[in-house]
Amino acid sequence: MGRALIVNIIRFFLLIATQVFLLKNIGYYNLSVPYLYILFILLLPFNIPNILLFLLAFISGITVDVFYDTLGLHALACSGMAFVRIVFISVTVQRDGFDNEPEPRLGIMGFRWFVFYAFILAFFHHLILFTFEVFRISELGFTMISVILSALLSTSLILLNELVFYRKKVR
Repeated sequence: MGRALIVNIIRFFLLIATQVFLLKNIGYYNLSVPYLYILFILLLPFNIPNILLFLLAFISGITVDVFYDTLGLHALACSGMAFVRIVFISVTVQRDGFDNEPEPRLGIMGFRWFVFYAFILAFFHHLILFTFEVFRISELGFTMISVILSALLSTSLILLNELVFYRKKVR
């Protein structure tokens, strides 16, 4: 348990620092904005208690909010993503028989499952974030395009990160 805790603490600080200092000003005409820090929430273990998951999601979101000056939008989006994560894992993991796996990593769960998992969670994070950021029905088309393109870009960065640190499943 101690090693997993240290790995997650280091992962938290590295992903937040990467998001704040490297990816903050990267975007494509405000249509596609990468958010790599959500990988921290995606890679938390399956057996994490829900209250701790929501707390860690809120803390990671509010930390990014401090640097982005967004007044809680990232905290809201991360908390919503934590809820979607709980529902998604309860639907897919128990049905597919991955109950003995410790965490949702690419090397453990497989490419197709992980890509679907990362895209769905990134999509809901961006949907909540951009919808509350714009908060206008008249901008719905632009918001949805931005959500989809940003989710694709974020998922690509998440996959790139997972492929760099890829470990094969040990049985």
